Amino acid sequence: MLKQRKTKIVLMAGAGLTSLVLGALVSTSKLSEFVPDWLGWMSPSSQADNELQMEPAQPSAVSPLVAQSPQQRAAALQLLVQGKKSPDQSQARYLLAADLIQQGNGAAALPILKDLEQDYPRLAAYVLMQRARAYAASGTNSPAIPEQTAEPMTEQTKAAWLKLLQKFPNDSVAAEALYALGKTDRQYWQQAIAQFPAQPRSIEIAKTLLQENPDQPQLLLQVARYGRTIAEHKPWLDRLVQNYAADLKPADWEAIAFNYWEQGRYGSASRAYVNAPRTALTTYRIGRGAQLDSRPAAAIPAYQQTVQDFPNTPEAGLALTRLAQLAVTPEAAILYLDQAIRDYPDQAAEALQTKIALLKKELNSPVAAEQAQKTLLEQYSQSDAAAELRWTMAEQKFAAQDIAAAWALARQITQDSPDSPYAPEAAFWIGKWAQQLNKPQEATQSFEYVLSRYPESYYAWRSAGMLGWDVGDFSTVRRKLPAVQVEGDPRSAQAIHRPVPPAGSDTVKQLYQLGQTADAWALWQVEYTNRMQPTVAEQFTDGMMRLGVGDNLEGIHQVSSLANRTEPQDREQYKTLRQQAAYWQTLFPFLFTQPIQQWSVAQQINPMLVTGLIRQESRFEPKIESSAGAKGLMQLMPDTASWVASKLPLPQYNVEDPSDNIRMGVWYLDYTHETYNDNSLFAVASYNAGPNAVAGWIDRFGFTDEDVFVEQIPYPETKGYVESVFSNYWNYLRLYNADISKQLATYAPSHRALSQPPVQQPVQSSAQPSAQPSAQPSAQPAAQPPAP
Repeated sequence: MLKQRKTKIVLMAGAGLTSLVLGALVSTSKLSEFVPDWLGWMSPSSQADNELQMEPAQPSAVSPLVAQSPQQRAAALQLLVQGKKSPDQSQARYLLAADLIQQGNGAAALPILKDLEQDYPRLAAYVLMQRARAYAASGTNSPAIPEQTAEPMTEQTKAAWLKLLQKFPNDSVAAEALYALGKTDRQYWQQAIAQFPAQPRSIEIAKTLLQENPDQPQLLLQVARYGRTIAEHKPWLDRLVQNYAADLKPADWEAIAFNYWEQGRYGSASRAYVNAPRTALTTYRIGRGAQLDSRPAAAIPAYQQTVQDFPNTPEAGLALTRLAQLAVTPEAAILYLDQAIRDYPDQAAEALQTKIALLKKELNSPVAAEQAQKTLLEQYSQSDAAAELRWTMAEQKFAAQDIAAAWALARQITQDSPDSPYAPEAAFWIGKWAQQLNKPQEATQSFEYVLSRYPESYYAWRSAGMLGWDVGDFSTVRRKLPAVQVEGDPRSAQAIHRPVPPAGSDTVKQLYQLGQTADAWALWQVEYTNRMQPTVAEQFTDGMMRLGVGDNLEGIHQVSSLANRTEPQDREQYKTLRQQAAYWQTLFPFLFTQPIQQWSVAQQINPMLVTGLIRQESRFEPKIESSAGAKGLMQLMPDTASWVASKLPLPQYNVEDPSDNIRMGVWYLDYTHETYNDNSLFAVASYNAGPNAVAGWIDRFGFTDEDVFVEQIPYPETKGYVESVFSNYWNYLRLYNADISKQLATYAPSHRALSQPPVQQPVQSSAQPSAQPSAQPSAQPAAQPPAP
């Protein structure tokens, strides 16, 4: 039952961080009174003065309409436009005009926009932009003709763009005017590039000019620095390095290296960092990138230089652990580890963990290993490494049927390392083992503790099932059709307001709240200048913005990697952010709801389970392709897609089309369920590892306990996949199903602020059974642990 390590060192990726992955899920609230003392809990630390508390959205009549489609909200917006002059009316005018322009009906938008810049000064520059767009969409000098044409720019359109330039020459939205005017006068394009190099329109201009003349290194560097997505960076970075290396400055090399690192191209990043300004981070990354690129001869001197030149930095401690990995002999490795243990407290626990393994496996020194193990457990008892060691020992005791000893070790994890990634699992298994010991009250208390302390975890879902909640278990979850949150459904009676991004100008925030995500994103690109070392607020805002324009993979990554922050100030801000619904809804976005709902109901598969699987497979990127060739949202291999299409039948399909991909993926998920008599554990594992592998595991291990079977899955990837898919399912359920969210709030203080209705609107499926009434917490438990 020995599992893969959960404590991992981040590859110094994502937002330029120099940190370790803590993996801890921080609680900031005192646990409910029903939590037993014997499980152990850590009182909340004092809150920092600079917490990241997102400002509340200002209620307005327009806010609940933003999530709806233009067709759905048109009548309601028109009523607001015809009402009295007010902030709501100004917002409604802007949104209705933008909708009409998007639909090609610019002539109808023009009277709505008349003098709006005076009534809506917050977005005055954008009103002028929309007016120019309206003239362009009308395709004529006369605004009475609504048809959009491909005619050259009219005089009124040109005058509108020139007015924007005159009134707001230094506003980044001026790049829109420069882009439009530059189609007939290239001097405007040069002005846009010089004045607003990060604005997406300027990037578009640079790409067009590079297509005409590739020999322009400054334009290449601009695109490489500010390209919207990681995919856009790749060809530009390579061309810069291959053709213009001699022209690049150290700061250019650092930007190139950073972008290579963000792409996961660590060997290329290592080579680029050699030419960057020398810091602890860049020197470490030279070594780490070379190590990941299988170039130890280049990695070792870079690590040594990190320790020598930057001895008082976290990177130096990391470098010592990497040198131990590359050491020729175990004796040499231990010398590096001992130095890390002695000089770098933050690295000591993990260095001890590695040393223990070397003493046991390489040097056959059980006495020394036992002493190092004792040091780890006594001096670094609160570390993730100590928690991992205790959990490994607990699994070994359980395998030997010594449940009492396993229980004691798990209990110590919850007491000493409650923020360890092993703590939710340990607390859950305390409950499972209490059941085996015929201690039902203690078992209930343990499951309630998991819900209270770790409400976002996979083990919270398993605990909820153990407590009888209507959340499904491995045998029943596929048939449940919980309430699905469909964006923009007009049947919702409640006014839901978009969250306010915690960073960015007032204009960025206003555009985002009006659903003008493309324009908000464009402005954010100009304002987001701290890309290598962003604040927590900036990184989270960037994640929100990326999701808003469909850059879902990177958007979710930006938000999830906030957990990697180690600076106390950042940790406090992250801790506060986690208490807010916007954080979780951004981390678990509910996308592609219509095809998921359609094809899930058709196959009678829980749509939230499908959503959780898609999030794990592709992070909602429709055109993503794996190294093995799997494509699309549900990552279908070409042969599998062809076979499924023949069964549906679906003679014409496109695996990059969301509807086609989801339809085929859901059919295949139904097939894996049928293969295993609707057992979702086997079905989901089979989706990842293949049916033959799962059948072999069943024959090998038998099947008497689902949770034991999960622990026994021999493929670390598949074990993690199963836990992640069902964790995703649970998080979508707790965030977007009002009944379960309310029920969980009874137990989890940290979830109570999240139990309000989410950004999207709830729609009941026609076949949806409601959740059971909220259960109440159990009575106050005993303060002592149950007798083993």
